[in-house]
Amino acid sequence: MTIKLILNPYANRWGAKRRVSQVKQALREAGLEYDLHITTRPKEGTEVAKQAAASGQYSAVIAAGGDGTVNEVVNGLIGAAAVGQPTIPLGVLPIGTGNDFNDMAGLPRQLGMSVAIIAAGRTRQVDAGQVNDHYFDNNCAVAMEPMVTIENVKMTRLSGNIRYIAALVKALLKLKAWQMEITWDEGRYSGPTFLLSVCNGPRNGGQFYMSPTARMDDGLFDFVLLPEVSKKTVLALLPRLFKGTHIHHPQVIHGRSQRITIHSIPGTPIHADGEVLTEAADNVTYQILPGKITLLS
Repeated sequence: MTIKLILNPYANRWGAKRRVSQVKQALREAGLEYDLHITTRPKEGTEVAKQAAASGQYSAVIAAGGDGTVNEVVNGLIGAAAVGQPTIPLGVLPIGTGNDFNDMAGLPRQLGMSVAIIAAGRTRQVDAGQVNDHYFDNNCAVAMEPMVTIENVKMTRLSGNIRYIAALVKALLKLKAWQMEITWDEGRYSGPTFLLSVCNGPRNGGQFYMSPTARMDDGLFDFVLLPEVSKKTVLALLPRLFKGTHIHHPQVIHGRSQRITIHSIPGTPIHADGEVLTEAADNVTYQILPGKITLLS
């Protein structure tokens, strides 16, 4: 088994760079042949993964980093896969910060156990999402949620979950509703909107169970829609995100769909798996890709 290993040294604020030797040792001990590529810029992981998958030289492509790294690799693998066909196997070495995809897919955090799963070669199919021309594996959102990500990127002095909470507070202070026309398989909403989160997995941001009922292999998105409400209501909902009980609030719309379309005035920011795609999109289309990702698990 020869694998392509794509490692993002910046993951976990350069913590992944300090673990390169550990990663190499774990792969050697498992008897895995690997070709290591350490990325140096954003989106490089997508390019390398696509080339690796298209070459036919590798049994699997492994993402070593956090959720952003996995997202880049997923985009490359799907880009190389034929329409209607699954990707070549994806493996994950969770050396990032939140590691939401890894955890929600039921994969271990311990490096040696992660490598053992890769070496075993067992796979299962999980869904992917598509938002406009981009793919995601865990979560994608418009409106308030990507605002938090934008604020998070700006922060340099804080780290980890504390940084994310501080970014959330800053975003809330700036929050204004977007006027949105939203349609899904069995419904429609038109009006001022604070949040629309489209979920393939239950958790994002390392600790927020945005849609606790989401499953990665059911062929459906879970979505959470919050129309404009008072800031007091938003503050009351935030603690409930840690357990996912916000979906039971009477002003929260929670549903499932294969496809979601949005028209937004003004243009809305979008993020996917914690990475900002744009800060102003007028039209957004989501589509589920059932079983698209072949996951080593």
